[in-house]
Amino acid sequence: MPKHVAIIMDGNGRWAKKRRLPRIAGHRKGVEAVRRIVRHAGEMGVAVLTLYAFSSENWRRPADEIADLMGLLRHFIGLHLDELHEAGVRIRVIGEHSAFQPDVVRLIDDALARTGGNDRMTLVIALNYGSQNELVAAARTLAAQARDGQLDPDMITAETIENALHTRDLPPVDLLIRTSGERRLSNFLLWQSAYAELLFVDRLWPDFDEMAFDEAIGDYLGRERRFGGL
Repeated sequence: MPKHVAIIMDGNGRWAKKRRLPRIAGHRKGVEAVRRIVRHAGEMGVAVLTLYAFSSENWRRPADEIADLMGLLRHFIGLHLDELHEAGVRIRVIGEHSAFQPDVVRLIDDALARTGGNDRMTLVIALNYGSQNELVAAARTLAAQARDGQLDPDMITAETIENALHTRDLPPVDLLIRTSGERRLSNFLLWQSAYAELLFVDRLWPDFDEMAFDEAIGDYLGRERRFGGL
C-alpha cells in the first residue's frame, strides 16, 4: 500500500460543460468526490493523501469562479470538519493560504488546530500552492542562512532542501494520480514526486469514486519500483 498518494483533481469544469451546467455545479460534485476519496483512502490504510485544491495559477480564473471556489471551501470545512476529526484525520495545508479572505483563513487555521493531534491519516490540502514557488522560497531561506553564517553552502544536501519545503515532515509521494486525461504535473509537488509512480486516468474528477481509487492502487501495486536501480 502506498504511504503517500497525491491527486491532481482535474475535470470539474468539463464535467459541468458536458451536462450544460455552470462550472460551479462541477466544483460542487468535485467536493462530493473529495469526501468519498478521503474516507475511502483512510479505510484502505493510506497514511497521507494530498489533494491539489487551488494552485497559485488559479488566481487567473474569473473572479466569480474564484469566489465560488472559496465558498465551497467554506462549505466543505463547515460541513465535514467534525466528520474528519472524529475519523482521526489530521488536516495539513501547503501553500500560502494567508492570501485568502480573512474568514477563510480563520476557518483553515481552526481546522489545522482542531485536528493537529490526530494520527490515523493526514489529509494535505494544497491551497494557493505552486511547486516552483515552494522551491524558490526554500532556496531563499537557505541562501539567507548561508549569508548569515548559519549554513555552510558546501554542506547543503537533498535532505537540507527537503527540510526547507512545506512538506518537510511528510513522506515522499509514492503514487500521483491525475484525473481527466491530462498528462502533466501542473507545478504540483515536483520535488516530492521525484520517484513517484504516475497514473493518468481519463475519468473526470467528479466521477472518480471508490472503485476508481481501488483500480489506481491496484495499478500501483502491480508496478516494480526500482528507484534508479536494477
